[in-house]
Amino acid sequence: MKDVLQQTQTWHDAGQAMAVATVVDTWGSAPRPVGSKLVATADGRFAGSVSAGCVEGAVLKQCEKAIRTGQPALLTYGVADEEAWEVGLACGGTIRVWVEPFSVWQPIFPALADGLRANRSLAVVSPLHDSVPSPKQLIVLADTNTTGTATPLVDAVRTMVARDRSGVIDVDGEPVFVEVHPSPPRLIIVGGVNIAEPLIDLARALSFETVLVDPRQAFASHERFPNAGQIINGWPDEVLPDLALDERAYVVVLTHDPKIDDPALQAALPSRAAYVGALGSRRTAQKRRDRLVAAGMSEETLNRLHAPIGLPLGGQSTGEIALSILAEIVQLRNNRG
Repeated sequence: MKDVLQQTQTWHDAGQAMAVATVVDTWGSAPRPVGSKLVATADGRFAGSVSAGCVEGAVLKQCEKAIRTGQPALLTYGVADEEAWEVGLACGGTIRVWVEPFSVWQPIFPALADGLRANRSLAVVSPLHDSVPSPKQLIVLADTNTTGTATPLVDAVRTMVARDRSGVIDVDGEPVFVEVHPSPPRLIIVGGVNIAEPLIDLARALSFETVLVDPRQAFASHERFPNAGQIINGWPDEVLPDLALDERAYVVVLTHDPKIDDPALQAALPSRAAYVGALGSRRTAQKRRDRLVAAGMSEETLNRLHAPIGLPLGGQSTGEIALSILAEIVQLRNNRG
């Protein structure tokens, strides 16, 4: 919904009748991922895409029908489907598209729009009953409050939001589509060193919020890092506990200075941060590990540390090292490796 929110809001404010089509399942080389969305008006205008153009024409016809009849429909297009070939889905994949009148979105849309604009972690829960329109339920996880009646689903949805995955699940024997909208991932960089500059730029390209932490104002400043989302001049053991080190947080420690690195790791490793990594050679990593053990950190906690940091791409430049760090984080986020 994020990619079509502004246009949907405009049509909604103008009182336009609309239908919403959402990709709820994919197999093979599907052209668009689960959660992709198309919103159409009664006069044929639309925003978004469910198939990068392959089946939009057929889906728009179903949207027109949903507006006219008020009935939802679950559509499947694949290489074995003659209509799919006719409309262009010859990529080898299969998609399932849920089309419904916008009226079922109406009760939750204001809260959904506010949550998306505020980058809260939330999910929309949609029963897939293709004969009777079913009301949607909005679960907002930022403060564990819910809008709607989906409280029993909160734990399952929380897991899906943490994994950044939408999908169909079974609830009391009925298929339900859970469309997750997690808050943006946050890359927390400790150390205003040269590698931090390309790391910030790459992270922004991947839609990470970036936070740079360094007690040394000469190292961490907006003059040196104009693209950093936030710069905090403070000691990491004092700053990090206030940065909500949860499953959406990724912490990288870069200074090579034990006075800064060690307190940062002592704060980050016991937290719920999804990733904690530290720059340095294997020898440096072992010395750091010995210091942290001597300071009372358990081996189990230390085993969370990615050190030496990054995938072994063989790069030497600051840009290549930054790429290896982000590559390891992306690999972890996608549950690969």
